Amino acid sequence: VSWIRRKDYHLLTVGLTTYSSDQRFQAIHLQHSEDWTLKVRFVQKRDAGIYECQVSSHPPTSLFLRLDVVEARAQISGPTDKYLKPGSTLRLQCSVVQTTEAPAFVFWYHNSRMINYDLERGINVTTDPAQRLSDLLIPAASVSHTGNYTCVPNNAIPASIYVHIFNGENPAAMQSSSPSYIRLNLNGFLLPTLVTINIIR
Repeated sequence: VSWIRRKDYHLLTVGLTTYSSDQRFQAIHLQHSEDWTLKVRFVQKRDAGIYECQVSSHPPTSLFLRLDVVEARAQISGPTDKYLKPGSTLRLQCSVVQTTEAPAFVFWYHNSRMINYDLERGINVTTDPAQRLSDLLIPAASVSHTGNYTCVPNNAIPASIYVHIFNGENPAAMQSSSPSYIRLNLNGFLLPTLVTINIIR
């Protein structure tokens, strides 16, 4: 059994031997099993496309499978800027979309500070990994809660929102003078996904 990447007709594996210089590809076959699996480690967008499983029977048989690579990402409900008055309830909901598996954890950051456990500052974070949802609640927001909030799942691209806590000021004026969003190093939060393509004769 051979695996071929159709977009460039690149021979990936023959039997259990990998012929590609890209060692992310590996064929797996258990003894006495009719299953042949092409394992792709650290999947990237460029791996998307058609793959051919070629069986050296007489006559030869081929099956074609399409691999779609989706990019998991977080998204926070509502606009990218939120305006509140002191004493108001701040509630942010983050959902993880286009993910093949539930996140192991979701961290919330206020500017550069991780705030999941900041109960003494009036911050309450609840996460439901199965539903791919995480909620941040501040029952009585104060001016100190102004700033950038970032939702960071372990297996998806983070999402951010800027919260303005103002008292009698013009929101439009505050928006023009708001500080820049923090830029998090995404490399620390993106974990590769393992994708397998199976063929059963």
